[in-house]
Amino acid sequence: MNVPAAEFQRNIGLYQDKALSEPVFVTRNGRERTVLISADEYRRLKRRDRQALRVEELSQEEIEAIAGTEMAAEHSHLDAELDR
Repeated sequence: MNVPAAEFQRNIGLYQDKALSEPVFVTRNGRERTVLISADEYRRLKRRDRQALRVEELSQEEIEAIAGTEMAAEHSHLDAELDR
């Protein structure tokens, strides 16, 4: 979601609520300048204890759980990224 800085200032509470579920890009002169995200998302991004596992290190249960997931329809536009 993109919102001009003036609109953001007038309705900051609204955009704080929206940032709980999606990033809010604040624009100035039509250009993205800042992004408002939830505190939980910020903390998740700042964590330094992330791990990358090889497929061979996953249990069969974990592999089946991953295989059984479905992407939410709202993210279907990301399928185009697979075609690159």
